[in-house]
Amino acid sequence: MDQLNLTTANFMNNSTSGHSPPSFSLEPSALVLTVLLSLCFLMGVPGNLAVIILKPNWQNLSKQTQYLMVNLALSDLLCLGTLPFWIYTRLFSWTLGTVTCKIVGFLAQCSIYSSVLTVTALSVQRYMQVIQHRRYLTFKKKLLALLWVTSMALSIPALVLRQAVRDQTFICHIKYTSSAQQVAVLFTECFVGFSSFIIMTSAYIFLNRKLNQAVLFNNASTSRLVNSIIVTFFVLWMPYVFFQLVSAVGILNKNVKIINFHDVGFNILVLVTVINSCINPLLYAFAIGISRQMLYVNE
Repeated sequence: MDQLNLTTANFMNNSTSGHSPPSFSLEPSALVLTVLLSLCFLMGVPGNLAVIILKPNWQNLSKQTQYLMVNLALSDLLCLGTLPFWIYTRLFSWTLGTVTCKIVGFLAQCSIYSSVLTVTALSVQRYMQVIQHRRYLTFKKKLLALLWVTSMALSIPALVLRQAVRDQTFICHIKYTSSAQQVAVLFTECFVGFSSFIIMTSAYIFLNRKLNQAVLFNNASTSRLVNSIIVTFFVLWMPYVFFQLVSAVGILNKNVKIINFHDVGFNILVLVTVINSCINPLLYAFAIGISRQMLYVNE
């Protein structure tokens, strides 16, 4: 996903002298987004590090689940680790060249795909272990490697198409060579997003139904956890996916209003998805302690 295509147009006025240092932007929209991104970084990095180091409520989880939990935290850390680059760019300018632009953009994109795929794998893992405990997903490190290879393959457009270009200042963003190329990238993002949501939702719906048939699991706490995972993913990710889908249709139809709407609303939805990297430690690490109840069904 073109996860951090943070433009800096209209945020600073460059001096005509080539020796002047970058000016600090006082544009309200730039400062608000910068503050929010900074908060995501300050809250998300310690939270994900705590998950990896402390491993809260993990003592009763299977090794497969623990591998996925660590991978999710690492994916979110990688995403959050690119935020200082985008924060600086919002305030000043991209001064690190095209190669660094491609690498940072690729890492951000790869981390986002890895996070989404890991959450999806966690859903399938929970279903397989709890409902069909005789058919464990014996993936471990092989599946993690597959997740990262898939994420890197999906992130190739960010590596190939990102450029450091001159607007009113230098910016790092994806530069499409044609409308067809842009639509193809957007539809790919939508396909991954919709597929992940369908798989995850189906897994948890079947899981919830099965658990409710047992007296031990016929309680509100388990249902709330299952529902919160689905709702959180939907709230934080699906608006972005729908937004990209509408944008792709608008580009195909050459609808100027939709294209302009994409330029205006993109950064807002990007921020929402970044917030997901801050919430994941709480939702998937701490709250999953409730799954200790599921041990009765032989995790």
